[in-house]
Amino acid sequence: QVQLVESGGGLVQTGGSLRLSCAASGSIFSIKGMGWHRQAPGKQREWVAGTTSGGSTNYAASVKGRFTISRDNAKNTVYLQMNSLKPEDTAVYYCSQSHSGSYYPPNYWGQGTQVTVSS
Repeated sequence: QVQLVESGGGLVQTGGSLRLSCAASGSIFSIKGMGWHRQAPGKQREWVAGTTSGGSTNYAASVKGRFTISRDNAKNTVYLQMNSLKPEDTAVYYCSQSHSGSYYPPNYWGQGTQVTVSS
């Protein structure tokens, strides 16, 4: 059974940084695509970033240049480094795992971690 556990959320001021972590278990992590998504109050969940099993990465336009996704296969963990945070980045952030080596579509979800950016 795949389990994904996010951590690292919190309250930060505009312009600050946070690093989210997602620890995975129950699968062969190194061959799975991983992603980060977010959901702001009253809005639909949106994709933020993804990494393939081969380490290729991709980002939503709204975070490109500010966020960095990375993975440590030895630790079964995927990270999201978030810099230059803006109030519009406030959301619950979820990590996902796909059945395949691509990061989309997501098949498993974590429980989410809250990120709040104050102005």
